[in-house]
Amino acid sequence: MPFELPYPLQFHGIISTIGPMDILDILIVAVILYKVYVMLQDTRAITLVKGILVLLGVTMVCSWLELHVISWLLQKAVTLLFVALPIVFQPELRRALEHLGQGKFLGPSVLLDDEEAQSVVRELAKAVKVMSANKTGALIVIERNMGLNDISATGIQIDGLITADFLLNVFIPNTPLHDGAAIVRGKRLIAAGCLLPLTENRSLSTELGTRHRAAIGLSEQCDALVVVVSEETGTISVAENGRMVRHLDTEKLKNILRPAFTSPQKGLKDLIRNWRKRK
Repeated sequence: MPFELPYPLQFHGIISTIGPMDILDILIVAVILYKVYVMLQDTRAITLVKGILVLLGVTMVCSWLELHVISWLLQKAVTLLFVALPIVFQPELRRALEHLGQGKFLGPSVLLDDEEAQSVVRELAKAVKVMSANKTGALIVIERNMGLNDISATGIQIDGLITADFLLNVFIPNTPLHDGAAIVRGKRLIAAGCLLPLTENRSLSTELGTRHRAAIGLSEQCDALVVVVSEETGTISVAENGRMVRHLDTEKLKNILRPAFTSPQKGLKDLIRNWRKRK
């Protein structure tokens, strides 16, 4: 009978073989998994991920109990599922690849300083308040980490400094730009009259019109923040990550908009830059 070390000694032996590169490897994998989780959080994809984990767990249990027929069926189902994953998670995969292409997967970039952000938020809230009071329909997209050049290309290029009066002129009723969406990048309005994808979520309330469904549809596919003013009721709403918050007042709107223009947490690039400055 071969000699076996006690479990504490085996564990100590495993720990002693771990070097600095192994620790770095584990940390990198942990960061990637965390970023993937944050990307999927509060989206419909997180429900699918939970379903996949349950299916994998049931497969392992059936294999352990030696239920051969069920195990075979589950293994085939898991294989087919992994083939279908690129189709099911197409929006999330696209978001991840665009983040990688823009160099923003490991940390957000600060778009504006505090003073500029406060000014833009104030002008946006002022314009939305007037449009809400006048029941002027509006759709305003706040670009964040993910670029929206493909969306802005569907409208009319403007590139103007954001002011309340400027936004009110863009959304004058019965004009070419009124029915489309305006794209905000930093402190500038880069395009208006843009077309947004409609959501395919059939569980939404019938009270939500085309503007609201377009706002939710875009927020499902990217990290943009979309402000909607209802033409029928004047209600102010905001869509983010496929969800919509309605019946907002001006102060609540400002509180939601501020993080879209300034990053509350420093990204990895900022931390490295500050560390180099200290040295």
